[in-house]
This record gives sequence, C-alpha cells and structure tokens, in this order.
Amino acid sequence: MLMKIGAGKIQPATLSEAMMSLLTNVPLIAAYACYGVNLILLTLALRHGELSSIYPIISVTYVWVGILSVLIFHESMTPLKIAGLATIVLGVAVLGRGSKS
Repeated sequence: MLMKIGAGKIQPATLSEAMMSLLTNVPLIAAYACYGVNLILLTLALRHGELSSIYPIISVTYVWVGILSVLIFHESMTPLKIAGLATIVLGVAVLGRGSKS
C-alpha cells in the first residue's frame, strides 16, 4: 500500500528531480523500511519453524492487499478476485492443519 502511495508521488521530470523525489518520498521510504523489518522477522521465524507452515502465511498478504485496495484506493472487487482470495485463505488453512503442532 505504501509503495503504491509513494509511487504516485514520483514526478520524474529530470533525472536529478526524480532522484530527489525518491529520497524525500516518505511513504516509499516507509514501505521499504517495513519490507526490511518483514525480512528480518521472516528470517527469525524460519530459524525455529517449519518452512511448509510459515511460508504459506506470506500468501495471506495478497488477501490483505485485496481488501485494502478496495477500501483505500476504491478498486473493484470482482467475483473472480473474491474466489481467488478465498482459495488463498482455504489453502493456507489446509496447509496449517497439516503441519506439526
């Protein structure tokens, strides 16, 4: 979400202006900071958990992006998108039930 907001603020008239726009783009910087924190937390989780259980949880991100894109950016949610998101949730639930306790 932050990457999309930040990308909308880039005004690449010249190369130097585009670079300055990137360096002062708070939503874009925040997005990459969140991405870095996510990478660190995922690495820590993978040290102690099962890859087959932890990695599918990442796919739930697609569900959140789908919901938030409707709420924040007023994008359309078609029946096919709803079916796709439901499939992701169902798949993660099935994989979660099949993992070790």
